[in-house]
Amino acid sequence: MDLVLEYCDEYVFDAAYAYLFPAPITFSNTTTLSSPSPSSSSSSPLPTSSYARDAIPRQLASLFIIALSAALALYFLFCTLSYYFVYDRRLEHHPKFLPRQKRQEIISSLIAAPVIDVMTLPWFLGEVRGHSKLYNRVGEYGWAYFAFSAVWFLVFTDFLIYWIHRLEHHKLVYKHVHKPHHKWIVPTPYAALAFHPLDGYLQSLPYHIFVYLFPMHRLLYLGMFGFVQFWTILIHDGDMISGHLLERFINSPAHHTLHHLYFTCNYGQYFTWADKTFDSHRDPMPELDPIHESLKAMRAKGLLGKKTD
Repeated sequence: MDLVLEYCDEYVFDAAYAYLFPAPITFSNTTTLSSPSPSSSSSSPLPTSSYARDAIPRQLASLFIIALSAALALYFLFCTLSYYFVYDRRLEHHPKFLPRQKRQEIISSLIAAPVIDVMTLPWFLGEVRGHSKLYNRVGEYGWAYFAFSAVWFLVFTDFLIYWIHRLEHHKLVYKHVHKPHHKWIVPTPYAALAFHPLDGYLQSLPYHIFVYLFPMHRLLYLGMFGFVQFWTILIHDGDMISGHLLERFINSPAHHTLHHLYFTCNYGQYFTWADKTFDSHRDPMPELDPIHESLKAMRAKGLLGKKTD
């Protein structure tokens, strides 16, 4: 995040803060009203802000703007691509698909995103102020560790998210934190961020904790953050393709579709091993595909013939 902040300061925020919070103009004792010399007029200093780049209030405000802008940009980009090119919109005829559900999912996401962003700011601030284990040069740990850290990031965060997610389904927690996300029994990709803010924050914690425990290259960390958002949208696309080899190891959209339908299975984020180890795994089966109920409803409305297309 510090690399992103550095570029934003250079090309956007320096000028913006100087305009909004200009530094006081001071005059030296030798200042006169005489015309400036040619050399002085051509090298006049640029306006500056009363908030330096490393001022904590400025960093917090900048990080909030960056994180929220990036999250919403990725959300609308990936969700829209998934909705129009991957998602089977016949699912919107499912009996448990809510009226104006897509609109509700988007509104819920827009409400949750800035709140989650605020709660996440201390982690981002710690990163830009050098308190994490993020590093700049691949040579510091080598390419082997660079590759390993990407895999370890997925394994570590998957395990923690599994238990956070599973505990959120406990009867003492569920209705207060996680139930709003399960309002979408047959979700669209736009449900990917439609969480209660505390729910979204808790499930994001492992990503932030990781770089305070283990070294990770800064650019790789940014890339993994983008991948996390992409994957969260991907598993909400309702795709129930099953029977492929990777299904045994990867928590696919089919697995997560069953999680929304049946609530007490497939808590994992990327992999199936935790669900299989702790007895919460449910295999995707073609007969469990919610499209069957959608097609029945469409036939009842006269939108399909007697046979499935």
